[in-house]
Amino acid sequence: MFDAFLRALKDRLLAPVARAVGTRVHPNVITISAWVLGILAAVVAERRDYRLALGLWLANRAFDGFDGTLSRVTGRQTDFGGYLDIVLDFSVYAALVFGLILASHDWQTAATGTALISTFYVNAASWMYLAAILERRDLGASTTRELTTVTMPPGLIAGTETFIFYVLFLLIPAQLPLLFTLMSLGVMATIIQRIVWARRRLT
Repeated sequence: MFDAFLRALKDRLLAPVARAVGTRVHPNVITISAWVLGILAAVVAERRDYRLALGLWLANRAFDGFDGTLSRVTGRQTDFGGYLDIVLDFSVYAALVFGLILASHDWQTAATGTALISTFYVNAASWMYLAAILERRDLGASTTRELTTVTMPPGLIAGTETFIFYVLFLLIPAQLPLLFTLMSLGVMATIIQRIVWARRRLT
């Protein structure tokens, strides 16, 4: 919901760091490093070391935010880089929830966590296929000059809200069934938002 504003703010804050790094590190290396940190967060969460998992999650998000800024500042923004970024992001989102489910040994947490991962699957289809249609109609990111590789129609739950929910997952794991349920409802609302958005613009 706040991604567009925060992405521009993030770029302004990280641009000096990106210029200092320059071309010494490829943006895809940062992307893969972010993924490694995210998977480690999932492994550590499964072992119930939630503080360390939170630290790794925050590091994952910092690296994930930096790769795009670095690519733009150094003129190395590529379609493959954007594709790799989103695939690895989604794998981390799923892995961390799965790690928390395994750590819980609780059927309610397992059920609500599985429901959340299921909504991720539908949500991915709701915006990725829509993004492809918008690109085909010359209405995508290349036309609207968005900072992302493909256009992402706005929704209630996006990157910023996902970040906040995952921090809460690791801060108060005793409330995972409630938090998983709340995020699932938010993701479902986002899916409906995008269907309505598409219905109005594609017909």
